[in-house]
Amino acid sequence: VSLLLYLRRVREAVVSTQSTGLAQKRHGRRLDHDEKLRKKAARSSHKLSMKAKKLHGLKAKMYNKKRHAEKIQMKKAIKMHEEKQTKARDSENVQEGAVPAYLLDRETQTRAKVLSNMVKQKRKEKAGKWTVPIPKVKAVGED
Repeated sequence: VSLLLYLRRVREAVVSTQSTGLAQKRHGRRLDHDEKLRKKAARSSHKLSMKAKKLHGLKAKMYNKKRHAEKIQMKKAIKMHEEKQTKARDSENVQEGAVPAYLLDRETQTRAKVLSNMVKQKRKEKAGKWTVPIPKVKAVGED
């Protein structure tokens, strides 16, 4: 009996999602839909912290371990991004002949750029920095 109830609920859920999609196609979304999504994402950190406070025992340990791993990954990504221009030495063989040491360092150093747009975007989202797109205005001629 419980299996039949479960299957009925699954079927109802599929039908309701289909009708929701159809209604969105026909009538569109609310005007404040994007604003609501942005606010929900901004509030999600508060919900996560409240969840971390309320959990007890083994679930709390597992949850905190997962959050700790995410924080470490974010810190590494941010640190990697902040090192945009790092000096790295090329592992080239030294040419034969007497060359002074100060010239060797100068020749073999190169600048390596480490850029990651995805990390930049994720960092902005986590910090809650939302920029408003400014429309480009075309110059009007005097003629």
